[in-house]
Amino acid sequence: MSSKPIQVFEFQKLKIGQNGFNSDHFKALVQFNEHNNNKYFTPVYQGILFNSYVGVIQIGGLTIEILPKADNSNNKSLWRDVLLHMLKECRYLQVDNVSETNLKRRYNSILDVYFEIYLKELEYLIKRGFIKKYKRKQSNQSALKGKLIFSQNIQKNLVHKEKFFCEHQVYNKNHLIHQVLLQGLMVIEDLKNSNLSDRINKLMFEFEDVDKIKVTSNHFEKIIVNRKTQPYLKAINIAKMLILNYSPNISSGNENMLTLLFDMNKLWEEYIYRILQKNKPQEYKVSYQNSDKFWENKKIKPDIVITDSNGENFVIDTKWKLIYSNKPSDDDLKQMFTYNLHWEANKSMLLYPRINQIDKEGTFHYNQLEKKCKVGFVTVIENGNIRISKGLCEEIILKFNNY
Repeated sequence: MSSKPIQVFEFQKLKIGQNGFNSDHFKALVQFNEHNNNKYFTPVYQGILFNSYVGVIQIGGLTIEILPKADNSNNKSLWRDVLLHMLKECRYLQVDNVSETNLKRRYNSILDVYFEIYLKELEYLIKRGFIKKYKRKQSNQSALKGKLIFSQNIQKNLVHKEKFFCEHQVYNKNHLIHQVLLQGLMVIEDLKNSNLSDRINKLMFEFEDVDKIKVTSNHFEKIIVNRKTQPYLKAINIAKMLILNYSPNISSGNENMLTLLFDMNKLWEEYIYRILQKNKPQEYKVSYQNSDKFWENKKIKPDIVITDSNGENFVIDTKWKLIYSNKPSDDDLKQMFTYNLHWEANKSMLLYPRINQIDKEGTFHYNQLEKKCKVGFVTVIENGNIRISKGLCEEIILKFNNY
């Protein structure tokens, strides 16, 4: 793995020849993007133009971090910390036992954070002891064990009369959960991370009796969560991210690829919801992605609805895009007007990231209804540091109370 990742901002270009990014990497990214309906970026002449997806891509030994940006500076270190902070708040990065200070300082790339957490979880599970499960097994035995399978016994033991083809139960650690965790470990091993090779080898030894299977999304649906499997959940969730976002041998250059990419619009939406939910005053109720019938089989779904103690609704629709004045698009305003009517809300707000803009209030003109919408701006950075979420929550609530 490259000791220092390439860092770019969303909506920035990465050209062939920059920082070790070569034509094989370019071809691999284009092939991956085409396989995913071209949603992650746009190929341009001799390079890639990134869009609203942020996160990390690793192709062989090259790591690319795509960072969010909502100011006029080029402080990539700060915006990388912002992305890690948002991922942590939204539970895409479950690091309860790691302080944000250590999260910022210890790791070369965002991907290293996931690798470290995953290996720590496996080491913890091994220390407490892998769970065992009963599993049915069919095999040839020298003595009758369990239930004799007549058809298979005739087929396989026509000559060897001393053998019995039986179905019986075994009690061991070779079951689906450990097979999934092994596959996640093999993904990290395939990416040739030399810094972790010793730890990976020690962990692989613990999975010596576990079958290697090709894990798909269907396997995760079969995992049953109960008291015994509860401690495995964090490791399973990370394994799921690693396995389902891994593309072995994607290019002719035989480069393996791992992509952990997040739509910044959805991440911003969930981040605002979670800080409101965590820090709101007791008299407020916050609900997320309410859904209701709109037309035929279509549904209407605002991002966030805040309800006060009097039952009054306030609707928030988050937009991770930069508008350099307080003039939203007509489509955004029409969307908010619909939310105001459908949720019987007198006040709503479009919430954008702030650069230098100021809030603006406006009233919808329709049948003398006093329906209002505010164009609001907030920032996650204050005085060169990540803003405390409690202060951000208080500012958003205040924006509703002040108009």
